Amino acid sequence: MTGRRGLSVDVHLGPADIAAALKGDARRGLLAHPKELPPKWFYDELGSLLFEAITRLPEYYPGRREREILRHHAGDVAALSGADTVVELGSGSSDKTRVLLDAMAGVGLRRFVPFDVSEVTLRSAGAAIAGAYPGVEVQGVVGDFERHLGVLPSGGRRLVVFLGGTIGNLLPEQRKVFLTEVAAGMERGDALLLGTDLVKDPARLVAAYDDAVGVTAAFNRNVLAVLNRELGADFVPPRYAHAVDWNVEDERIEMYLRSMGDQEVALPAIETSVAFADGEEMRTEVSAKFRRSGVEAELGSVGLEVQRWWTDAAGDYALSLSTR
Repeated sequence: MTGRRGLSVDVHLGPADIAAALKGDARRGLLAHPKELPPKWFYDELGSLLFEAITRLPEYYPGRREREILRHHAGDVAALSGADTVVELGSGSSDKTRVLLDAMAGVGLRRFVPFDVSEVTLRSAGAAIAGAYPGVEVQGVVGDFERHLGVLPSGGRRLVVFLGGTIGNLLPEQRKVFLTEVAAGMERGDALLLGTDLVKDPARLVAAYDDAVGVTAAFNRNVLAVLNRELGADFVPPRYAHAVDWNVEDERIEMYLRSMGDQEVALPAIETSVAFADGEEMRTEVSAKFRRSGVEAELGSVGLEVQRWWTDAAGDYALSLSTR
């Protein structure tokens, strides 16, 4: 553990772990039929900047809707949860979370626990939070929420926060495992604040992931640059088209890279090569959209009960507060 300026950080995921995880995901995903890659590999330095740009696009509404709900109901969350500790999963820059921290700082907030896969991002954001809230202990944890939820610090009355609709990036079986682990780590009196994007007009949903100026396309192709840099691959990103579909049956957006022409890619770090046929698609992200009944059912299946449900004025997005 190291600390500075009111910030302490526990590191459970180092560069070697991340490199091994990328190799494993690339080997499994690129040799699968159909091919796929987990969306977590989008977020190198450039990918993170591109995603921040996406959140400012007119087509991409989720961040604005979530912030609207927080502005109107952060005080309700603080009062109802009675929490003195906020644990934010996938914390990133913790930008929107400040709306919540502002409300909770006035009612006894004493500790903030940001949890993120990127140590650089976590240290930067954690130091900023520590400076803005000098009376609050900031105890960062570097880890992967698919592997390290069990190391989150306990004690106090905790509000676990999972924002951004990130829950939708998990497939149903992955959501079940994730929510089971979250619920298992919650003690009596703890609460979960969960952000979920809601089912709506498919045209609006597709536009949110296929913007007119092509920022999302650049974000999608950037994962190939990550594989080139980290695994010595020889992808030619411009030869892959950005593609987005609305899966009606599963009510989710699916994002792909579509090969333009037959091509073969070498990946020396995992000692393999992969062929792409003309038009073949590799799935790079799913983003499930939810209905209230579905959210309540998934939370209920792991022993969590929704106490409050808030949406933005347009009904595009929801925050739910649940307890054991």
